[in-house]
Amino acid sequence: MSNNEEKTNMSQEEVLHQFVNRIFNNDHFREKIMMPNVMGRPVVKSVEEKTLDSITESCAFKCILSGVMGFALGGAIGLFTSSVNPQIKPPGQQETVKEIIREMKTSSLGYAKNFALLGAVFSGIECIVETYRGQSDWKNGTYAGGITGGLIGFRAGAKAGLLGALGFATFSTAIDYYMRNSS
Repeated sequence: MSNNEEKTNMSQEEVLHQFVNRIFNNDHFREKIMMPNVMGRPVVKSVEEKTLDSITESCAFKCILSGVMGFALGGAIGLFTSSVNPQIKPPGQQETVKEIIREMKTSSLGYAKNFALLGAVFSGIECIVETYRGQSDWKNGTYAGGITGGLIGFRAGAKAGLLGALGFATFSTAIDYYMRNSS
């Protein structure tokens, strides 16, 4: 029996024993880990890569990122809407450039704050729902949309909260369905 045949005929217990011994008997155990070559060479992540992954997958990071992206998107939408919907002055009065810029700034900032809050709240709630459920599927967006819409609408009363929850949950479900099935 050759040496190669002997290695291939090892039992699972012997493989496990060798694996454990290599880890605990050597300070550089990462180089000694036996990994199967199923689809190319396996990649073992470094500690820094694992740390970066855990940071970017955290609910706080997702919430902050959604807030920042919502602020940018809201600012752009506010700038666009203020440029196509100017304030009309009575005849004889002219609007100055300074007033137009002030109006654009106010509109852009208002939209930016609203979109930032909406994005941060929705993303945070969706991440919490996903963590609680332990699944990543379309229901997380639906639940998060319902909760977010209900919270936003509840400021205007219970009926508005219910309609906001239903509307936002429906919209979130439709967007999630489109995003998952378009690729």
